[in-house]
Amino acid sequence: MPPPGIAKNKSFLLPVDAPERRRFPPLLRKCWYNLNQTFRRRIAHVGVTPDQFTVMRTLNEGNPKGLTQRELTEIMSSDPNTIASLLERMESLGLVERKPHEKDRRAYRISLRPVGRRKYEEVRDIAVSLQTEVLSILPEEKREEFLEHLALVANACRFASEKSTSRSK
Repeated sequence: MPPPGIAKNKSFLLPVDAPERRRFPPLLRKCWYNLNQTFRRRIAHVGVTPDQFTVMRTLNEGNPKGLTQRELTEIMSSDPNTIASLLERMESLGLVERKPHEKDRRAYRISLRPVGRRKYEEVRDIAVSLQTEVLSILPEEKREEFLEHLALVANACRFASEKSTSRSK
């Protein structure tokens, strides 16, 4: 059964760009925006942002020695300038630290400091709760399949981006 306000229709019979049809980019943007704003409000009392949480989660789940800025940029699907700015703010807040890379003199390994680890743990429960709440709109047996499909779409978007970048050179 569709959620309230969404009627089942035969939009798949319409051209992909028909005004009556749901469109992927605006729907994805709406999901992202609403999820991000909700998460931002729910973690504001901790003093971190959703992007900072993503960095902390990525570092926590990554190489125990730490990750390079380039690795963070790739894993988070962001751009280098955004990650650099984000890391500077996080370092000034004492959430992360940079140590010289053991093999590459131009790189640093970034890792969580104890305060960053504590804040990550505090926010993690809120993130898990929000994900559970949002995905509860789907039948339980369909949630993992939805996430698998979303991962496929994310990979297709990345592939399209890489293909476009190579064409512009």
